[in-house]
Amino acid sequence: MNTHSPIAVLDAVRTPFAKAFTDLSGVSAVELGRTAMTGLLTKLSCRCQDVDEVIFGNVGSPADAANIARVIALRSGLSYHTIAHTVHRNCGSGMEAILGGWQAINHRGSKLVITGGTESMSSIPLFFSKDAQAYFTQLGRSKSWLQKLRTIRGFRPSFMRPIAGLRLGLTDPVCHMNMGETAELLAKEFRISREDQDRFALESHHKAEAAFEACYLTSEVTPVELENGKKVERDNTIRVGQTMQALAKLKPVFAKQGSVTAGNSSPLTDGAAALALCLPEHVSEYTDQPLGYVTAYSIAGCDPSRMGLGPVYAIAKLMDQTGYTLNDFDLIEINEAFAAQVIACRKAIESRHFAADYLNRRQALGEWPEPKVNVLGGAIALGHPVGATGARLVLTLLRTLKARGLHRGLATLCIGGGQGMAMVVETQIGSES
Repeated sequence: MNTHSPIAVLDAVRTPFAKAFTDLSGVSAVELGRTAMTGLLTKLSCRCQDVDEVIFGNVGSPADAANIARVIALRSGLSYHTIAHTVHRNCGSGMEAILGGWQAINHRGSKLVITGGTESMSSIPLFFSKDAQAYFTQLGRSKSWLQKLRTIRGFRPSFMRPIAGLRLGLTDPVCHMNMGETAELLAKEFRISREDQDRFALESHHKAEAAFEACYLTSEVTPVELENGKKVERDNTIRVGQTMQALAKLKPVFAKQGSVTAGNSSPLTDGAAALALCLPEHVSEYTDQPLGYVTAYSIAGCDPSRMGLGPVYAIAKLMDQTGYTLNDFDLIEINEAFAAQVIACRKAIESRHFAADYLNRRQALGEWPEPKVNVLGGAIALGHPVGATGARLVLTLLRTLKARGLHRGLATLCIGGGQGMAMVVETQIGSES
């Protein structure tokens, strides 16, 4: 069981989320992270010297920004003495950063920690084959013109055929399936129809569209300024006016006779999020009222080929650690990597047979409270910048709980490679409850 005392989330912001290769394609992961960080510090009216540590999640690590959290910290104007490190737990990286901040405060004596995540999926590079790398290496080592000429004679057109880094990153090296193929597997095993997946996606877009029309989601976003002076101020991932008819026209992406499409999957996304953490007793030094508190968490492993079920295992573990049931949560945020994956999680949670076969339980985990889940839409509509998503889930969940006068929420997500995370957040603790 995790034994940390509760940690306060002073406040949090995120950049707009944009489909890869669109509005934010020219903005680096460093700049996205810097924008989120400075937007948060401005919102809190904190001085840069007040920040003791920075921890950011990132998956597609830029070659020109090793330890991207440190680069973000310095580009944001923080002191050279502010320590920083980057964490990588695939889709759970943004949530892992929060746990890192929690540990830094509890065990390293840091007082104010900025955590979050950043991802520019537009910037994940192309690679060349090992044969091409060997060729260009030999060409670079050739000293004389004769040596260079001999090397050039060995050139093959296939050397110029690039390998997409995105494809490599989204393919599990253990089960040799890409993430979409794992969703197809769950759709088949749990008998989830194409229509059910499309309907789920439709609801995600409709909820997100309504939230933006009410100017609710915009209040958690800090704009990104582009080099041309223009600003990106809102997510471009939401398909306004989405219909079942439009979704039905899309072809399966991962299997010829499959059911997982671009419309019922989360899009490749650019974006960042940042949260400020401290102990509850230090809250008054920075703000009159914190956004809320993180009070418990769990991390669980599962079969990589069924990585989408990670939240089920993490929730089961969390229940064992805390004694909570699904009825104890006022709202739930689950990352919508794929519609099939979330529907499979619901079915597994409600299945007595799954509980007995895989969770060593006699009874199902509970009834999935659909009206409480992703009430503002999820990643199918809002996007999934992998290194930032875990932080975004906590940000959105705490803001929604507070706005609705509710108390306790659960944030959870699946993780490529076969893991799941679950985190409990509360708007009040102790004497405040």
